[in-house]
Amino acid sequence: MAEGRKKAGVWRYLKEAFTFRWNLLFFGGAVAAALLSPSPDVILPLVAAGEVAYLAGLTTLPRFQRAIDAKSRSEERGLGKGESAGDRGAAKQRLMDVLASLEPDRRNRFLRLRARCVEMQRIANAVRGDTRDESGAASEFRTPALDRLLWVFLRLLLAQQAIERFLRATDGTALEKNLIALQERQRTAAAKGDERILRSVTDALATAELRRDNHAKAASNGEFISLELDRIEQKIHALTEMAVSHQDPDELSVQVDAVAEGMAQTEQTIRELQAITGLSGEADTTPEILGGDMTEAIKS
Repeated sequence: MAEGRKKAGVWRYLKEAFTFRWNLLFFGGAVAAALLSPSPDVILPLVAAGEVAYLAGLTTLPRFQRAIDAKSRSEERGLGKGESAGDRGAAKQRLMDVLASLEPDRRNRFLRLRARCVEMQRIANAVRGDTRDESGAASEFRTPALDRLLWVFLRLLLAQQAIERFLRATDGTALEKNLIALQERQRTAAAKGDERILRSVTDALATAELRRDNHAKAASNGEFISLELDRIEQKIHALTEMAVSHQDPDELSVQVDAVAEGMAQTEQTIRELQAITGLSGEADTTPEILGGDMTEAIKS
């Protein structure tokens, strides 16, 4: 599944291996001890040889390489795309604005799903003892893709709310009755041969058909969004629960990425509904959700 994905490269592997905190601690301690020893000229080359052996061994491990590859892709989706502190602040504000605009039931549904993700990550890390994967892939590498799924889920909740408000404010039965009445008036005007009345009724009929079609499309979008919300919610549950027993966090990260990349049709629907949700095109930038502070949202 991971074949064909961009590799971080040997220099990135070496950098990550060398700057790993425990390596820096032991290597720095060994160098200091060598310098203080009676024979630094003998011990320093041994320390250097040991460091080279460590770097050569770790950077050739497929699991380590997959972890660094995943980290590199994660950075490219975030700061690697030029995201600044201001961008992150704006993204967080959009997140808070969306949460604040949701009705309590929908906001609580999202917060429960996020809390479930956080809890599953904690359990997964506890199962691994927080030391099985020194790269941090057990939690960090899956966060951007899960954030994207949660952001799609949240925007769908907002779209669903807007559509339901529209449907409550528009009587579909009345629209259909008005359309039938105008069709009858058009036939009557055509029989009388009065062009002025016929033009007026024909224009009114076109407007009525447009309103009916808009109502029907909104109802269809509402049904699609409801199904997508359930589907994405179950998909997120499944992916986070898999993290508890999955033995390869990097491979699971690839699966989460694949699910997130498969949201194209759903995100297109969200973009089409921007006029009624109030979200601009900037909403495509994913805010930090799993690692962010939800205190304000929980209190509201």
